Amino acid sequence: MSTNGDGTVNRKKLFAGICLALLPTAFSFVLVSNVLQQLKTEFILSNAYVGVIGGAALWGMAVGLLTIGPFLEKIGFKNAARGAFISHLAGVTLFLAAYPFAGEPYAFWILFLGAIGFGLGNGLIEVTGNPLTAALFPDNKVTKLNHFHAFFPGGMVFGGLLGWAMVQIGMIGPVHVGHWTVQISIVYIPILIYGYLLLTENFPKTLIAEAGIPIREMFRYTLTHPLIWGLIFLKMLTLGLEMGPMRWIPEVLQAAGVHGMLVFVWISGIMMMLRFFAGPFVERLSPPGMLLGASVFTAIGLVLFSFIETGIIPLMIAATFFAVGVTFYFPTMVGFMSERFPKAGSLGLILLMGMGFVGACISNALMGEIADRYLPDALDEQQTVIILEEIEERFPVYVAQARDAGGDVDRLMELGFTLPDVENVLILAEMSLQHYRENNEFHGRYTADTMRALLDSGVAQEQNLADRAFAVLRPADNYGGRMSFLFGVPIAILVALVFLVIYLNDRKRGGYKVETL
Repeated sequence: MSTNGDGTVNRKKLFAGICLALLPTAFSFVLVSNVLQQLKTEFILSNAYVGVIGGAALWGMAVGLLTIGPFLEKIGFKNAARGAFISHLAGVTLFLAAYPFAGEPYAFWILFLGAIGFGLGNGLIEVTGNPLTAALFPDNKVTKLNHFHAFFPGGMVFGGLLGWAMVQIGMIGPVHVGHWTVQISIVYIPILIYGYLLLTENFPKTLIAEAGIPIREMFRYTLTHPLIWGLIFLKMLTLGLEMGPMRWIPEVLQAAGVHGMLVFVWISGIMMMLRFFAGPFVERLSPPGMLLGASVFTAIGLVLFSFIETGIIPLMIAATFFAVGVTFYFPTMVGFMSERFPKAGSLGLILLMGMGFVGACISNALMGEIADRYLPDALDEQQTVIILEEIEERFPVYVAQARDAGGDVDRLMELGFTLPDVENVLILAEMSLQHYRENNEFHGRYTADTMRALLDSGVAQEQNLADRAFAVLRPADNYGGRMSFLFGVPIAILVALVFLVIYLNDRKRGGYKVETL
């Protein structure tokens, strides 16, 4: 195995480093989500600003994947790893640097840039890690890519439990270990460890560079091959089937009275364990067979989630089927692309992942629309109207108070809410009531968003109203979410049929074949 510099390649150390490099990605997702409420209170942020910070990591990841990823063959593994390390360090440092400026208008932008840095580092680790794993293990790509991707759900479980435990512990002497600065500082540890493991070593060349294939030929082959684009489309569907429901499962189960963290840990734990032990599945089933089985299990899991309304045991059974189904989608499809179309190189892998995330975003949006469309069917009509009318009557006072406070940080801290938040509750309530009065039915999105905005508004005086809204919204969210799961079942069946055709075609030709450069 040749290198980009002098010396030999320490394959074991490089693989350990790139696997551990997924921990900052997992930690950034779960810990940033864990501290958003603290940030909202401490920095006097509106819900919209909090949402932007929470989503900024994904934007940064998209930038890393789609702008730098296609040029990995030119940049090289080590430079991409350096970029990830610098971005992760800068992201954490910038995020923490906002602390002294809490309450200042520009503090939001420091947090935002820190989250972007997180995301850029996450994207560059995906850019580096997948083709690096393929280059380190050219004869065992699918199994080792599953091992690599086991560290993401594993990190999500560990980071989630760690963040939860830190909040529960609270104070240790003079240190508030649950404070957002302490939680985010934890991310420095895996960053420094993977930086030491990776940046002190020689890296191999990419498989395309090793084979001496010109970069322009890789681009021509990848962008004009119809089967590659067919696989990319399948990736959009499968990542949509994974990440769309994963976004909604905790909310739906919480609406059924099941703690979201319990289900999150259960699903992520199953994914981690199965990916670590992917080898026997690869040997016995082949990648198309694994993806066929994954699609069947995903369909069963979605059907169960659609029809099971309550009960911890039935819901955990549904979560198990779903987890087993989506476990192998991401890493196995990346390995399948690399083994079947090695000439596509890193470009093929980046397009596969990048377009897959596009599919996941579309799936999230569609599931939300479907859930809101069905949600009104489960609302208590009388109680919902009363809640909306009380908002219409009382919230103009809170809007006036927030407007009078202006930019006075002390006054806003005393109020506990911001002008955009209470204005948003009032505007949504008025829109919901107007639609109801004109059509004699609720508008799903307006009504649900009114209730959610009320719950997040921070108006302490309206806690009773918020509790009543939660009681009305909870069963409706459960019903709408379950209906959205049902719409994913035909897609999972379609994907299963495609992989069945590929699997049977491979059997007809004498078995699964790995293409070599």
